[in-house]
Amino acid sequence: MLRPARYSAAMQYSVSDRKHFEADVSPDRRDASQSPDRSLGRVVSCSGARATIAATVFGPALGPNNIWAVGRLISINLGESRIVGMVYQMRVMNPGWEESGANAIGIEVELLGEVVDRPDGSCRFQSGISTYPPLGALAHRIRSRDLAAVHDLGGQEGAEIGTLSQDGAIPATVSVERLLSRHFAVLGTTGVGKSSAVALLLRKAVAAKPNLRVLILDPHNEYAHAFPENSVRIDAQTLDLPFWTFRFDEFADIVFRGRPLVEEEAEILREVIAVARSRYRSGAAHDMARDLGSSVLKRPLDLGARRPAEMGGAAGLAVPYRMVDLFAAIDELIGLHEQRYPRTALRSLRVRLETLHADPRYGFLFAHANSIETIAPVIGQIFRVPHQGRRVTVFQLAGLPSEVVNAVASSLARLAFDLAISSRGGYEILLLCEEAHRYVPHDPSLGFAPTRHAIARIAREGRKYGAYLGIVTQRPGELDPTILSQCSTVFAMRLANDADQQIIRAAIADASASTLAFLPSIGNREAIAFGEAVATTMRMRFLDQRPEELPAMAGHGPGTAGRPEPGLEELVARMRGL
Repeated sequence: MLRPARYSAAMQYSVSDRKHFEADVSPDRRDASQSPDRSLGRVVSCSGARATIAATVFGPALGPNNIWAVGRLISINLGESRIVGMVYQMRVMNPGWEESGANAIGIEVELLGEVVDRPDGSCRFQSGISTYPPLGALAHRIRSRDLAAVHDLGGQEGAEIGTLSQDGAIPATVSVERLLSRHFAVLGTTGVGKSSAVALLLRKAVAAKPNLRVLILDPHNEYAHAFPENSVRIDAQTLDLPFWTFRFDEFADIVFRGRPLVEEEAEILREVIAVARSRYRSGAAHDMARDLGSSVLKRPLDLGARRPAEMGGAAGLAVPYRMVDLFAAIDELIGLHEQRYPRTALRSLRVRLETLHADPRYGFLFAHANSIETIAPVIGQIFRVPHQGRRVTVFQLAGLPSEVVNAVASSLARLAFDLAISSRGGYEILLLCEEAHRYVPHDPSLGFAPTRHAIARIAREGRKYGAYLGIVTQRPGELDPTILSQCSTVFAMRLANDADQQIIRAAIADASASTLAFLPSIGNREAIAFGEAVATTMRMRFLDQRPEELPAMAGHGPGTAGRPEPGLEELVARMRGL
């Protein structure tokens, strides 16, 4: 193997003058706790962002004390300051390897910033390089004090979420305020520990912010197990989300099972809903008599009372109406002599609504819809107002019919934003979207447009009103890059797919190419964290958690191994939503 000319002399100098290197250790003033073996080297080339270090090693250097390992942080001594670099590539300069002799190596490092000494004896880390190292500058293992300074949040209050992979004695901390207000994302392939990392982050956020409410869109029904004491679980059996709380496009998506509407169908549905709402507000005498004979009070009998339709703000958008009035409006259109719409289209719509209304799986839409006069009970149940010690709502989507998931997600995201605005800073709301690529896919033609718009609105404007967004996905390549770019803090766990790695590089400007090169190979529960909530890009390992604090998919948690198999009748009843 031919040796590059620019390294040959440097390598010879490095091998022959080992004792001279060791004599130059004193200017670094290392701590007493610092390992005496610091594996010295010299800078032999430097560019604006990277440097090459020539060093000598004797035999294989194994174990955690090996300074020259990819991913390690090293220090270049300039006297009153030390430049911090990260090792991203290494190579042997001579052909072969001497087991008992000296081996000249070249180390490529990326320059991250510098640690500057203060007059009071402390030190601080600053991004960027004010003074570049001269050729021949001494490179060595970074001191523990400097490493702590690199990841110090300064004056910001931090929450410990793990330890540095470089040094397990140094905690990895994040600023909860910046983590939430600038939005965050947790990305990683299946099985690397995303859900447990998210549970840890949420637990730290709830502890740090007493006014925070957390709404988790949980497609796998796994997070309720992680918050047994301070969460409320909402599923298809406990949910009351009246059909009249949905906007027209959301309700139409439910009625027509997600297929695109033709213009005629949209006009019919919009007209009959308007008629039903007007009849709910009218208070005609025959309506009052019908209500008096009903077992459930459909509408208040006080005609002078202020109705939701007369209110401003978000409450005015959710105007109640009755399905019986909806059916009556369709029947009247069918019976007209001068037909505005084809009778076949009208009858088809009536059949669709009747089928939907009679399906037990959609009971959360219709069962108590006309016994709820305002949207207040819905807000109280979902967003925990008052919270009564349980500020986390786990919204389990797995039990809902697949046709309504998009509309429900859209409605919840919209309500979260409206509630944050209406509270005028009194409530802070975090919307956590698991499997976020389902709601905001990369392809605009896929997914449900209102859901995309509602989540994008939180991403763009939410921080001004206290509405925050958390994105969790195993497929960042299928996620809308605009949404990802709004997440100013990212925890990138193991990602083996090139497209997923590329979308992170394109969306996050703060991540260096050499740092992201570790994504395919980092271990479980490890992550590369970068963005607003951390002091600098760091490779970290999340804290261990107790088994009862870990998410567990419904039916697969601890203590379920001996559970008897359900019978056939019970299985069918569950599938039907009974």
